[in-house]
Amino acid sequence: MQPDMPVPGAEVEVLIVGGGPVGLTARALLERWGVRVLLVEKHRELSPFPRSRLVNVRSMEIFRQLELAERITAAAFAPEYGRIRFRDTLHAPDFATAAMIGVNAPVPESPAIGVVTSQDRLEPTLLGAAVSETRFGVELIGLAEEDESVVALLLDRRSGAESRVRAHYVLAADGANSTVRERLGIDTTGPGAVGRVTTVVFDADLDHWSARQPAGVYLTSQGSFLPLYPEGGWAWFVPTPEDTAGADWPRLVARSLGADVAVDVLRVQHWVVNAFVAERFRHGRILLAGDAAHAIPPAGGLGMNVGVADVHNLCWKLAGVLRGWAGSGLLDSYETERQPVAHRTLGQAVENSKLMFQVQDVRREQLRAGAEGTPDRIEPPWSEQYFAQLGLVLGVAYRSAAVLSDDGAPPEPSGTGTTYAPTAKPGHRMPHLWLTDGRSTLDALGAWFTLLTPAPTPWTPRATAPWPLRVEPLPDEHADLWGLGPQGALLVRPDGHIAARWSDGPPGDGTLHDALAAVTSG
Repeated sequence: MQPDMPVPGAEVEVLIVGGGPVGLTARALLERWGVRVLLVEKHRELSPFPRSRLVNVRSMEIFRQLELAERITAAAFAPEYGRIRFRDTLHAPDFATAAMIGVNAPVPESPAIGVVTSQDRLEPTLLGAAVSETRFGVELIGLAEEDESVVALLLDRRSGAESRVRAHYVLAADGANSTVRERLGIDTTGPGAVGRVTTVVFDADLDHWSARQPAGVYLTSQGSFLPLYPEGGWAWFVPTPEDTAGADWPRLVARSLGADVAVDVLRVQHWVVNAFVAERFRHGRILLAGDAAHAIPPAGGLGMNVGVADVHNLCWKLAGVLRGWAGSGLLDSYETERQPVAHRTLGQAVENSKLMFQVQDVRREQLRAGAEGTPDRIEPPWSEQYFAQLGLVLGVAYRSAAVLSDDGAPPEPSGTGTTYAPTAKPGHRMPHLWLTDGRSTLDALGAWFTLLTPAPTPWTPRATAPWPLRVEPLPDEHADLWGLGPQGALLVRPDGHIAARWSDGPPGDGTLHDALAAVTSG
């Protein structure tokens, strides 16, 4: 595409390509930070398929900041659905089960609680969280980078009309088959396509089999069954058959249920399970997020959530660069910080899949041995904490130029994929503790930088201009827990990660100025 093509044009600060949960979250975050946004989505409407099913505790913390958590929870399942059940058929007894920690009940490490919900329930809430222009049925068909902008050529798929948009930056959240990533020639690492799956959305009277033992997922030998909405509806996930065109889906679903039940098939979707991480997350003024940057297999419900965390990391940096108080090099820290998380998450999802297959393999051996009646209980090859994965979602630690180490040592994740150990070391997410006014320490964080200190400060935030910063008092007992003396302080970034720590004394104007300059310069 040539930048001077004679088509109608417009100018925005950020063009978001892709209207799934990641793109819609980015739109809400950027609007919160005053950035002019246009979002384009090639499909004519939000997806009618359930797709992602789990909003984990970290994503709910982010949605809590956007004042969306209560609305998302209201449309979601009750906490007791935060469980996986393994069965021979949907109406058979469990032979194994696992709780989704942080979803089935609150955890002390967070003020939020995750939920089981369907992506087609989540997306309308995210769409309504901002008023920035969104164009459905509009596809990106060309990109050209210039010195200070990116020019995108867009096609309206209804009318056939083309238009040109000039943006300071492009945020590509257009899925695993990303058009933007392909046009930029960015390769991926990892297994790639690892399977083909069909989702069948159907109605059937199955409540009497599930109401007394609720779950977000029932894993059976005939595929996975998922309740879709609190008021009803089901989905069946199964390996895609060879002959999809000739498949009798109502008959296949009814047979897989193992019972005589009327099945009303509403929608069928075939999709590919991908497993990869992009070799680069940034190409000049174009940045990849969500599945465009990393495709995560569904075991454990990690994919969408890691994408939400991507844009939470990225959007404040874009806002800072666009408003002039951050250097463009700050955007390099996005890939530096988030690409290792993507690799770690991909490894965890693969491990999740192996362990779940292991449970089913044990059951198959029982059946081959002639087991009848009530199945022998199988002890899952993981601890009860396994599917919490709090170490992965809350224990992320960043090492980049946007973090100032207080001891010269690089930050390490605060836990494994299973466990999480709160810490206030630079690079880590700010730990949650309840304050005396009923707020969480996470609620005390502003939209921009926050300085948390038990000490009275001899200066005002105006002394830190041009950086937006607020000061919040920190109770002495919390300061003690995090290794801060009575004059110590924590500088927290807009994404809730600690940028710097002063253990013994409050930073003076010059020290704080230099720290903010270093963190935002890139």
